[in-house]
Amino acid sequence: MSYPKSKIALILSVTAVLMVGCAASPTRESTGQYLDSAVITAKVKSNLLKDSTLSALQIDVSTYKDIVQLSGFVDSQKEKDAAAQAARIVPGVREVENDLIVKSST
Repeated sequence: MSYPKSKIALILSVTAVLMVGCAASPTRESTGQYLDSAVITAKVKSNLLKDSTLSALQIDVSTYKDIVQLSGFVDSQKEKDAAAQAARIVPGVREVENDLIVKSST
């Protein structure tokens, strides 16, 4: 069976577009990296919730290419450090950017 050249060109074009859509770039994660990041984020959030000394609901977690960013507010430097440690122990975490802000006691 023979296909017309235009149909083959269309199939190749669609395939190329789909492949580019799944590829990583310096500013975008590939589909696999995105899913890995989602799993890491969920595991970090789970660790935060398990620690009763943390106000886990006030801590936002985002992951991009195995780098976890913590943001939000905590009551003390001890909580800030504990949150970073809870993120670091998750398998796959390459780095933790701890942008948590310690609330002023005044």
